Amino acid sequence: MAGVSRTAHPWHDTDVIDEHAARFGQGTTGVVALLGLTFGWPLAWALMSAQLLIGVTIGRRFCLPCLAYFWVVQPRFGEGPLEDSRPPRLANAIGTVVLGSAAAAWWLGAETVGYVLGGVVAFLALLSASTGVCAGCELYKLGARLRGISPRRHDRIDTADLDGAGGGAAYVEFTHPLCADCREWERRLASEPEPLLTFDVRDRPDLARKYGITVVPTVFRVAPDGAVLERLAP
Repeated sequence: MAGVSRTAHPWHDTDVIDEHAARFGQGTTGVVALLGLTFGWPLAWALMSAQLLIGVTIGRRFCLPCLAYFWVVQPRFGEGPLEDSRPPRLANAIGTVVLGSAAAAWWLGAETVGYVLGGVVAFLALLSASTGVCAGCELYKLGARLRGISPRRHDRIDTADLDGAGGGAAYVEFTHPLCADCREWERRLASEPEPLLTFDVRDRPDLARKYGITVVPTVFRVAPDGAVLERLAP
């Protein structure tokens, strides 16, 4: 990988991922799942499930689709936008379970169940690769909203944490220095009259834990007394 210009190192900066890498991985999963579906190859589902499991648990450098992307594709086409790696990681974990279950069902004699499960993975993975609509990622973000700042959990931010708001309403963003979506939110809010307060989750993990921040960017608007008026992202 010598000479390749990257913002994020593929093996070290694992809290973010190249968006194109995630879609390449989904495409690989979808193609393998489709091959298993078309030719009746449950072994293809089992092997792809094992590859996803390796990537989720051991790391990207041991995952063949990851190696193919970071060694072959990215050097030729460049790095894509960087995003929080946790939503696609959950999608891969779901793929691991469903594809493994498809292979197990087939070998146990429930071929129809195997076909259905393999077909679901093939459809959703290829949909994600072609359109960017990732069902597993959306599930993660939904869970993040339910676990994060909400009227039922946190309806305000401590004013002691809002140094820089100037006593008025403000936008608060939990961010990461390599997050492309975070930069986009900062550009979008730059023209707003209220100040924008940013908290790097790597520098302030205490605040991330305090407010249940499970995905970046997380952006919300708060009143002068710290009441959460609106959640903008995720």
